[in-house]
Amino acid sequence: MDPIPAEDAPTRVRRHPERGVYDRETIAAILDEAFVCHLGFVHDGRPFVIPTIHARSGDILYLHGSPASRMLRTLSDGVDICVTVTLLDGLVLARSVYNHSMNYRSAVVLGRAREVTDRNEKLAALATIVEHMVPGRSRDARPPSDKELAGTLVLALALDEASAKIRNGPPSDFDADLDLPVWSGVVPMRLVLDPPEPDANIPPRVGLPDYLTGSRAEDL
Repeated sequence: MDPIPAEDAPTRVRRHPERGVYDRETIAAILDEAFVCHLGFVHDGRPFVIPTIHARSGDILYLHGSPASRMLRTLSDGVDICVTVTLLDGLVLARSVYNHSMNYRSAVVLGRAREVTDRNEKLAALATIVEHMVPGRSRDARPPSDKELAGTLVLALALDEASAKIRNGPPSDFDADLDLPVWSGVVPMRLVLDPPEPDANIPPRVGLPDYLTGSRAEDL
């Protein structure tokens, strides 16, 4: 397990510190399961948080964006950023309103992103992002053209400063509330994929690929 950050470290979990997790495997697993991250930064003195696609390759988190975004271009110049993901696992219903909560797994990554300019790394990063969405897809779809590469911004962020926060288990009811005639417990939640809906222009000879006929939804 990775060491717990120092008291003044920005990744140290302070509220409910017992929920803080710092080992790289747990953080990586949360990042890998989430489909969307939120990217926070300050631009022209104002805070912004935007959702975007991400994917992890080893100790690097890749972020997808558009070169037309003036804010994202600012990030490529070396601005401190904060990336967060959250997985919701259940609604926690307590006997009191005060103790209602949610079971979740979240991860926070801090650092200074760099723009990916090397062609090979950029191609690999985009393939990683597509594979993160649907494993096997990057081997099937056409790779990006030079024009498409130029029209895509990819940022790389090292996982040097990262932490996770996890809440699981039943409600934390007060002892004085245990005899109340109120249902208490957890409503589990998970992400489920519905059956694929084909595009109207698919040639008749093209069938549903194998990677969409498996049980990926059961793994979410």
